[in-house]
Amino acid sequence: MLTITRELRDRIVAHARADHPDEACGVIAGPAGTGRPERFIPMLNAARSPTFYEFDSGDLLKLYREMDDLDEEPVVIYHSHTATEAYPSRTDVSYASEPFAHYVLVSTADGTGEEDPYQFRSFRIVDGVITEEDVEVVEAYAA
Repeated sequence: MLTITRELRDRIVAHARADHPDEACGVIAGPAGTGRPERFIPMLNAARSPTFYEFDSGDLLKLYREMDDLDEEPVVIYHSHTATEAYPSRTDVSYASEPFAHYVLVSTADGTGEEDPYQFRSFRIVDGVITEEDVEVVEAYAA
């Protein structure tokens, strides 16, 4: 199960809506070994596409170096789908290289306004196998 704060969930959704009609993408890093998403890192979709996302390789290298320096790991890797449901595509599965990460998808297919509906779903993707998991949205993490 993914446990995430309401603030982080809302930031992911806001990023997805802001980048629509292109797919948005980013990472939420957390302290290594905790599985707790804490630091929101929106990334630029280098593909600038409504049907595809790609992290800029230079930005991604910089991010991984920064996470190493801070003893963090990618807890959530997120992106949006702009015209389809929030479910990993074959391309998404082929890009999934972090076996311990939660892969979050947001669909903005039904609109991008603040009151418009959206889908927010989380998956584990390991060795090409997709497993949907529950999402618990909390106000704050337990101490």
